[in-house]
Amino acid sequence: MSNILEEILAANEAYAESFGEKKNLALPPSRRFAILTCMDARLDPAKYAGLSEGDAHVIRNAGGRASDDAIRSLVISYKLLGTREWFVIHHTDCGMALFTDEAIRGLLASSLKTASIDETGWHDSGEGPGSTEGQFIDWLAFKDETSSIVEDVQRIRNHPLVPREIPIYGFVYDVRSGRLLEVREASEVGRAVGARA
Repeated sequence: MSNILEEILAANEAYAESFGEKKNLALPPSRRFAILTCMDARLDPAKYAGLSEGDAHVIRNAGGRASDDAIRSLVISYKLLGTREWFVIHHTDCGMALFTDEAIRGLLASSLKTASIDETGWHDSGEGPGSTEGQFIDWLAFKDETSSIVEDVQRIRNHPLVPREIPIYGFVYDVRSGRLLEVREASEVGRAVGARA
């Protein structure tokens, strides 16, 4: 058993011992909102948004992008579990701005081993085999977090399965200060139209 596995199992054992009344949490999130954000390990939505277990849905992927699967989760979040507001939160210093779709496709075609980056760009270990299957994936890389926030909020806002009355807010999390900074253009694009019944 790896050290990481042992650590996780030990932490879970300690957590379960004091689980208590959390067993009675309801399935729908009590604060009725959802967050779409990045998987970056420096981001802790529970801390930066003041969440406790049972408060909100948190959907995470590389870049916090409005992928088909993220939208699928948001639709389930409101349609079946009653969320009424959504936050799209990207962050500064995001790894998704360090490559292009073409670059990752090339790296994967060369090798499936972990690549490295330096001042000259990405480098593969050269140890094959690789796979060309990466050409069929939209990796959703971007150049800057502000334009990607606007793009993602707009994609969600215009999706035919998303009601117009759900407000969608756009924010950037600053990894140097811990602050959420609103991207006003994104929040304006995500503005709710009409009232909920």
